[in-house]
Amino acid sequence: MAASGSSNSSPVPSGPKILLAKPGLVSSGPVSGKFGRSGAEDETTVHRSRLPSLNLLSDSWDFHIDRFLPFLTENTEFTVVGIIGPSGVGKSTIMNELYGFDGSSPGMLPPFTILSEDTRAMARHCTSGIEPRISAERLILLDTQPVLASSVLAEMMRPDGSSTVPVLGGESLSAELAHELMNIQLGVLLSSICHILLVISEGIHDDNMWRLMLTVDLLKHGIPDPSSLSSSHSQNSNLVSEKENKDKTNEVEEYMATPVFVHTKLQDQDLTPHTLEQLRKALGQYFSTSSFVRNGCGNAAIEPVNPSTQCRVSDSTVPKLFLIPPKNNNDSPCALSESYISSLWKLRNEVLSMNCPSFARTISEREWLKNSAKIWELVKSSPIISDYCKMLRSSGMFRK
Repeated sequence: MAASGSSNSSPVPSGPKILLAKPGLVSSGPVSGKFGRSGAEDETTVHRSRLPSLNLLSDSWDFHIDRFLPFLTENTEFTVVGIIGPSGVGKSTIMNELYGFDGSSPGMLPPFTILSEDTRAMARHCTSGIEPRISAERLILLDTQPVLASSVLAEMMRPDGSSTVPVLGGESLSAELAHELMNIQLGVLLSSICHILLVISEGIHDDNMWRLMLTVDLLKHGIPDPSSLSSSHSQNSNLVSEKENKDKTNEVEEYMATPVFVHTKLQDQDLTPHTLEQLRKALGQYFSTSSFVRNGCGNAAIEPVNPSTQCRVSDSTVPKLFLIPPKNNNDSPCALSESYISSLWKLRNEVLSMNCPSFARTISEREWLKNSAKIWELVKSSPIISDYCKMLRSSGMFRK
């Protein structure tokens, strides 16, 4: 579905001053971790209250919509933006920027909790499962727990090395293997229910997220978009057998969210036009045979004012690539690259102006959420992912 933000020529509307919360929902005190550990308090919980969790994924790795559903409407002009990446790469900061959060307002909490230095020092993460928010532009933003993260693995590991999270039904798996599958399942879900998926990496040389997303592309087959499970067909559901429903699902044209690859914390020496052009070519070659390479998602990337911060995209078949300097980068005239804040705003403008392929059918925000829960069940029961699990198990790479 086309993004509902402003076009390239019109100014981006300022962010809302009131965060997504209803009266009486704001709580205080420490926030428990996803798998039951409370740990130390984050900086935002020491002095101030924070928004409650609207988490879509429970400790048992089930999809729950009750808390977030009241914030959605029957509006059909919305855009879903998901994000995936390791811990500490700036995912929540980017999502706060997309939301339009104004950090200069005193006493206002960001919609997405940012990883504090204390939490980072303790090798912990602050986002668990999928935390959703919805912006004034009707952007449904999905912040996610880190992938490839030792902190997540530590939380889900029993003393005997088995997993506390049932990622494949009731099958008992080692924590390492279950963690690997969790990352893949999260990527498959986001690729299925989002219009735009931000894939975040740190630095210029980290290709771990590239490899993960290529695996996601290989294993996503058979998973439709949320509109393919539209309730408009529910009236006849009693007259159609389960097998026929499955056959209809398999007939649906494969859907894949449009990716935007973002590398953060890049130093000046990595922001040269030559280096960025090489990275762009590598990205295009890496995903040359994947579903992520498609024509028709908006135009070529916006030509940057400063070519050292975003590479020129002359070929629309190359996935979009966006580079962000470190947070301590400033706006001084002596700076060799564009500032951190300016880069975030350019990324926001790009997302708001993207005209991506829509879902197969028009659905409302509330239908999208309800059907996303059904998509999650298809992901968890995917025979392709199950076969991949068996292959990894027999490879000897993971503990049995």
